[in-house]
Amino acid sequence: MPVGFDATVHAPNRLRICALLDSAGEAEFGLVQKQLGLSASVLSKHATVLMDAGYVEQRKAVRDTRRRVWLRLTRAGRDAYQGHLAALRAIVGPTGPAS
Repeated sequence: MPVGFDATVHAPNRLRICALLDSAGEAEFGLVQKQLGLSASVLSKHATVLMDAGYVEQRKAVRDTRRRVWLRLTRAGRDAYQGHLAALRAIVGPTGPAS
């Protein structure tokens, strides 16, 4: 497999989580769930895999009298995600207008 290919990131839902967090910086759990159309249990399962790998951190706080959880990529997570994208691009080749 190409350097940078990351089996942890590669799973479709985890790849989508990383993409969302890469662009958002930090996002509340419920927003990630809604944006990706995942159940809370599926999101929690995939977020736990990413946290166990050191790719995602969570921050808990109380807001509007409710406990909230925010997710964000760690530096290692951002590097793994960017490296994985580069590896996928290497597999599919250059993009752009056909010659």
